[in-house]
Amino acid sequence: MLPPADHPAIPPRKVGVLLINLGTPDGPDAKSVKRYLAEFLSDSRVVEIPQLLWQPILRGAILTTRPKKSAHAYGLVWREDGSPLAAITRAQAAGLAGAFGSNVVVDWAMRYGNPAIADRLAALKAQGCERILLAPLYPQYCAATTATANDKAFAALAEMRWQPAIRTLPPYYDDPAYIDALKASVEAQLAALDFTPDALLVSFHGMPQRTLELGDPYHCHCQKTGRLLGAALGREVVVAFQSRFGRAKWLGPATDETLSALPGKGVRRVAVVAPGFSADCIETLEELAIRGRESFEAAGGERFAYLPCLNDSAVGLAMLQALLARELMGWA
Repeated sequence: MLPPADHPAIPPRKVGVLLINLGTPDGPDAKSVKRYLAEFLSDSRVVEIPQLLWQPILRGAILTTRPKKSAHAYGLVWREDGSPLAAITRAQAAGLAGAFGSNVVVDWAMRYGNPAIADRLAALKAQGCERILLAPLYPQYCAATTATANDKAFAALAEMRWQPAIRTLPPYYDDPAYIDALKASVEAQLAALDFTPDALLVSFHGMPQRTLELGDPYHCHCQKTGRLLGAALGREVVVAFQSRFGRAKWLGPATDETLSALPGKGVRRVAVVAPGFSADCIETLEELAIRGRESFEAAGGERFAYLPCLNDSAVGLAMLQALLARELMGWA
């Protein structure tokens, strides 16, 4: 039966996939970084302190001093096509376009900053996507990453009269496809080095110790990823946690302290990989590749290599395609 002549246009039914990553400022300048940090650090999933206590601290000392320092760090890694995290996530979405059939639209968004999750959900719905797979690209589940990305999407859905059906990508920290992709990537990069590392350091983003005590599975997920990667490579790995912030006790051992201690243990050559990140960003390119090298060499280390994330490499895209195809079964 044909619709009435005055009926609004109805786009063909489609399925949407929304890749979601953490976020990034719009530019490597203090003003943009301040705006980004204000949104990021105001998220109660990220800083679990009552807002009445936290906001004066955030709006005072932190947002008056940290943006300039962070802007300098972003400037060291900024690319011609923008923020590394945004550029790579955009490339991942482009690399997956058409991978699931002509009726599946792949888009991308950032939890903080642009493009915003709400805007991209609206854009997918406008294209006829009545079913959408939310895909937070965090292998290890953490309330401060996976949960808050889903929270933001659900908040946008709460404003819609006609909501699309929703699925969410589960954490894939021990998925064979993920471990196999990491193995292939690390082996290829190690083979391309002009030295043989004495140790392979596996660095994950840190979280406060209390998150583990409150039931967040992140620490366990990271440890299992490290253990499975070491087994796949047939070698021991050293697991550590980076990006400490504030005075609270954080998950350990700390990456910077570990790098500084390794030369004293006879480790003169080291390679570092960050499998908790699906795309390279300031935490890998500046904190690990630049400052991590400085810490290691200052302590007497001789050779240092940072091994890039899976990013939009062929093996990385194949892994994402396999994971997403599984979650799209029955839809696409």
